[in-house]
Amino acid sequence: MLRLADAFGIQKIIFCGSEPNLKSNRLKRTARNTHNTVNFEFEEDSVECVNKLKNQGYRTVAIEITSTSQSIENFVLENENKILLVAGNERHGISEEVLGLCEDYYHIEMFGENSSMNVAQSVGIALYEITKAFNKFDKK
Repeated sequence: MLRLADAFGIQKIIFCGSEPNLKSNRLKRTARNTHNTVNFEFEEDSVECVNKLKNQGYRTVAIEITSTSQSIENFVLENENKILLVAGNERHGISEEVLGLCEDYYHIEMFGENSSMNVAQSVGIALYEITKAFNKFDKK
């Protein structure tokens, strides 16, 4: 996630709930020094965090399969420039309470038997599609 944030120029990663072990040698090898260069913080309560950012004018976009989610390839940028991309826990996804706070729901089209992928992969795909939408918006 840290390398993805660096690659896509993400302003900040906010980890909610449990704090990752940033002293882990595995993380340091995988992050390739981005743990020292990417802005991140920890918040205990994800609901409080999402509410705070919504009040600051962020559009809340969830990456989760729901009954109303659209394919992320259909992501359209409107007139805002502040997006909060909400990704879920590897095992449990996004809580119902946090989903209820989100404005938009997108999923990633899957063509195999499995119905999920890991969080870093899904965030990478979502960031790619959102970046494409920003580029289209900038060219208008």
